[in-house]
Amino acid sequence: MNVSEQVSEPVINVSRICGETIEAALPPGAHVTVIEPHSAWRLVDWKELYEYRDLFRFLVWREIKVRYAQSAIGIGWAFIQPVCSMIIFTVVFGNLAKVPSDGAPYGVFSLSALVLWTYFSNALTDGANCLVSNVNMISKIYFPRLLMPMSAVAARLIDFCIGLVLLGCLMAWYRIVPTRGTLLLPLFVGLMVLTASGLSMWLTALAIQYRDVRHAMNFVVQILMYAAPVVYPASLIPEQYRLLYALNPMVGVIEGFRAALLGTRAIPWDFLAVGAPSALAIAYLGMLYFRRRERLFADVA
Repeated sequence: MNVSEQVSEPVINVSRICGETIEAALPPGAHVTVIEPHSAWRLVDWKELYEYRDLFRFLVWREIKVRYAQSAIGIGWAFIQPVCSMIIFTVVFGNLAKVPSDGAPYGVFSLSALVLWTYFSNALTDGANCLVSNVNMISKIYFPRLLMPMSAVAARLIDFCIGLVLLGCLMAWYRIVPTRGTLLLPLFVGLMVLTASGLSMWLTALAIQYRDVRHAMNFVVQILMYAAPVVYPASLIPEQYRLLYALNPMVGVIEGFRAALLGTRAIPWDFLAVGAPSALAIAYLGMLYFRRRERLFADVA
């Protein structure tokens, strides 16, 4: 028997030629698969990401597990990093430099920002290195590459939650009662994660081709910290420069977080009105750049 006689429903792959197909020339009952390239301007295939949700969970768990593997202190590092920074900042900036803290004890004032900044800086560093650290994986199998920076950013939320517990204990020690603005905390956290995700996509797409990015991350993170109100209040910035200063989304996030928990000021809606569109723009442009460079990752890795 001829091989072609054994196929009841031939499967034929066709490409579009000059906007037309050759479907009319196919035999009746044939199954047609049209192969078309994905547009580089299409940011996210949400259906595909949902189909790979198990891989996303695995990547997040792997990030958490590898971070504390063979560590004597383990997850205690999530406490040590912000606490040590708080002590240093309190001594240097609070006691010696006499930096104002908007009426709050400087320890709580600095820790409330350090909880956010520790997450942001670590998520940025992990996100920037995620593709370089997984070159074997991206060069051998297919999966949505967006899962890499997304999992790196999501895994650091565990440390952020631990930092919140530490901040809550320090606030209880000083008998500081949170304000009603705590209802806005999901907004501040969302803007922080959005900003970290957008910058991570930018940096990881650059880092896989230019390894200088990986070496420069610690230096970049230190510079960015002083461009945000971590060790000082935003009230020290001259009035005419504050909206320009608020283009950094972390300004509105940190000031809003302090206002909600410590009551140091009213909720900074002016900062948020500038920072929220800035965070959206960073996320959009970062994702766009990542998607347009994605096809080259396996080649340059």
